[in-house]
Amino acid sequence: MDSGIGLLAATAAVRRLRPDADLVLSLDPDGMPWGPRTPQDLTARALTVAEAAAAHRPDALIVGCNTATVHALTALRARLEPDLPVVGTVPAIKPAAAGGGPLAIWATPATTGSPYQRNLIQDFAVGVDVTEVPCWGLAEAVERADESAIAAAVDAAADLTPDDVTTVVLGCTHYELVTERIRAAVQRPGRPPLVLHGSAGAVAAQAMRRLGEQPAPEAPATGTLTVLLSGREGALPPPALTYAEGRLLQQVTPAV
Repeated sequence: MDSGIGLLAATAAVRRLRPDADLVLSLDPDGMPWGPRTPQDLTARALTVAEAAAAHRPDALIVGCNTATVHALTALRARLEPDLPVVGTVPAIKPAAAGGGPLAIWATPATTGSPYQRNLIQDFAVGVDVTEVPCWGLAEAVERADESAIAAAVDAAADLTPDDVTTVVLGCTHYELVTERIRAAVQRPGRPPLVLHGSAGAVAAQAMRRLGEQPAPEAPATGTLTVLLSGREGALPPPALTYAEGRLLQQVTPAV
């Protein structure tokens, strides 16, 4: 679940691990973007979207959105667990900091500087040089697949990223859809290859663990795909198909 197509990264990671898994994607086009909403309003939207997914009786629910995880994870777990395990998405600050840095955390302006993100830095990145980079308009541009707006937002964030950064944490799931553009913008000539840390792989693996399942990438591609748009059954939004992750879902998933 997510407000929009930021969930594609984690969904594609699950699909690669289990081509036989039936997937339900619950998006909220009527309520997006969630970022500017108050925490209470966002939580209410997230609960509605989650319950639309839960009506399809899934085995687990992945919150494929950093903002929703920050504000709504506790409420989602209180409403749905233990019957439905809920897996949140946390920026990969811990594994990124293990590399020593200096590192930059690219996140939405609402998340940048938030107590949530600052606590993660204090817990996992003590002694590491960390720069928090607000990415104005990047998630919205990715959601629309607006090439010029993506380029402008990536360039603006890259300008705020110190030249000596060796690692970038992608603190918004939308950013994982444009990883290579971010790499190209931040990589400095003569510097070691930039390391980027997203959350999709870890989230998919955690969902497998919560279910007691094992990855089976060689399984037959029999898994179905159901898309819910503010509770209404529909299809992947057209911008989703401009990204490799969206095309993977369409290619691997048989017609329902």
